[in-house]
Amino acid sequence: MKHLISIGIITAVCFAGELLYFLLPLPIPASIYGLLLMLILLLTGIVKVHQVELTSNFFLKIMPLFFLEPAVKLMTSLPSLKGYVISILFLCLVSTIVVTVITGMTAEMICAYRRSRDQDSIPEVKKKKKHNLSKEYQKKQHRQNKGEQI
Repeated sequence: MKHLISIGIITAVCFAGELLYFLLPLPIPASIYGLLLMLILLLTGIVKVHQVELTSNFFLKIMPLFFLEPAVKLMTSLPSLKGYVISILFLCLVSTIVVTVITGMTAEMICAYRRSRDQDSIPEVKKKKKHNLSKEYQKKQHRQNKGEQI
């Protein structure tokens, strides 16, 4: 039953994306509309992650099957692409480098943001530890002044 509800939610969001594509005069694919709608629904809490998690994980596992047909078509049209092999390889190389750099920069920004956010909360912990250590140190000094052995 969970899969039926999950598939229903995903299908409804995809259908809404198709409707937006049909109604809005923007050059945005319907799948992007659907992804944005799903993101909005998840962020607002209208759709909970656990409601679509099982089915989305299943779709992610079988995703390579969706690339079989384009790969076969590419292999059958290889003779017509012979004159463009170098330019295609160059574009693949450049786009891979650009995507890697942008992904790395984004990951670095997210890590820096998290570190700065975590450091904002750390001083309270450090103050408590420092305060506790200073009390222990004071007790130790007091005992030493009395002549007790530690």
